[in-house]
Amino acid sequence: MASLSYSEDLTCSVCLAIFTDPVNLPCGHSFCRKCIAAVLNTQQQCPQCRTDVATEAKCLPTSLILKSLAEKAKESERTKKERGDESAQITELCPEHEEKLKLFCVTDQQLACIICRDGVRHEGHKFKPVGEAAASVRKELEMFLQQAAGDISATESLANTQKDEITKTKEKSQQLMTQISSQFEEMYRFLKKREDEIKNELKCKEKEGVGKMAEALNAIEAALSESRELEAKASSVLKITDSERFLKSWTDSSSMTTPEQLLRPRANQLQVVNSSLSLEPYESHLQFFVWKEMLQVIQPRAERLTIKSHSPDVVVSDDGRSLYCKPKTNQAHSMAFGSVASSQASPFGFGSNQRSGFGEEVRSPFGGGARTSLFGTPQNDRMYSGFGSPYTAPTSFVPTINSSAASVRYHASGVSAFTSAQHYWEIEVGNREYWALGIKDHFLEYGDQKYVTYVHNTTTELTFENKPGKIGIYLSRSSNTLSFYDADNMTHIHTMSVTVSMPVSVYIKISHKAPDYSPVTVLWY
Repeated sequence: MASLSYSEDLTCSVCLAIFTDPVNLPCGHSFCRKCIAAVLNTQQQCPQCRTDVATEAKCLPTSLILKSLAEKAKESERTKKERGDESAQITELCPEHEEKLKLFCVTDQQLACIICRDGVRHEGHKFKPVGEAAASVRKELEMFLQQAAGDISATESLANTQKDEITKTKEKSQQLMTQISSQFEEMYRFLKKREDEIKNELKCKEKEGVGKMAEALNAIEAALSESRELEAKASSVLKITDSERFLKSWTDSSSMTTPEQLLRPRANQLQVVNSSLSLEPYESHLQFFVWKEMLQVIQPRAERLTIKSHSPDVVVSDDGRSLYCKPKTNQAHSMAFGSVASSQASPFGFGSNQRSGFGEEVRSPFGGGARTSLFGTPQNDRMYSGFGSPYTAPTSFVPTINSSAASVRYHASGVSAFTSAQHYWEIEVGNREYWALGIKDHFLEYGDQKYVTYVHNTTTELTFENKPGKIGIYLSRSSNTLSFYDADNMTHIHTMSVTVSMPVSVYIKISHKAPDYSPVTVLWY
């Protein structure tokens, strides 16, 4: 054991093992004979201290003391190794019963002894002999290795695909960044151009007005100068007491001008030019008017929606924007179907301001726009089919409905519908207590002061608590999503996945009790 304590001192610095046939160099360092012989064949120096060595290794005597200690150290290591093997064999015994672990519990996936098998802890468990269990596990591992290569390859493929998607996303983001910057820059240019034009218009009006006022000021100042000069002359002449000299002096100074002309009041003939500088609507409603001008140049524009009727009880206005209820009987309600078709695009990608198909009103977002009622009301049967174009509904268009009758829901669906790309439209719902908007099989419903989404008859209640007067709907075929917004402030309400094939139609549903004073309106901008 003593040799073990000094095993490091008995280790050759060349082979890093305990000495074999150790020899001492003249410098005092010790090495195995074979190790130092190999070193001295290439260099005549001690490997440790670099002292020159002239003697060959075969001529050096064996260090008997080191040899004896080295052999004892080797024997000690062999003994230690043997004891370690015995300890390893002991660990293979059951730690609880000190029996050999001859069984494998399949249920618990652990080695067990015969006594463990019959114990309560393993009651009802399935056991296998260790050899059989090892063969089974080995077979599973071999099968795993056979499949691992393919699985690793598939996983690597997934990783590469995911990396590609990350790259695509970054590239798409950069593309959209460029697109956003370009579109905002275009709007900046338009606004800057209009700013310069309106400022130039103001400068021109200022120049024109100031020019007229400057002319008036020159005339006033000239008259004032003449009056002061005449006043001074009159004062000077009045100081002359001699009548002859007085008349001669006055007539000489007044030249050929008659007294009436010379002494007339000048202030009554002069007039101050008042400021008439005004930019009219740009002075008080500049942002609103420029916004309307901006709508005419913004691209792209979303489709304007028009309506078709699929029911004999509803009538569409001539411009295709308004849907009117015209029941054949005095029944409380009739089912109405309106179809939404796309025509000319509207700016900002906003949908049209047209009829939804339920006896609803269409309102233009601008003060001069038309307001079209789908159902005539007792207060006002006058309707508008377009911007500023009045349409008077016949008396037969106004249904007689029992106000106490239960509400009935009316549907509108599109026939000429969306076929590709992205679409956005807005619908004014006002203060209605019930409505459903979207596309077929995918829509947002409001009722009982709750919002619920419908996706193929699967419903989900939302936590959105506001009650907007206008709903914006965005359909994206690139991401297969349908999004809803509070169009009053563009707050996001909900986005759902869309699993329909093109074309798709606009879907609107409302409940109606007569009289209906709160129409649904498809907005045009």
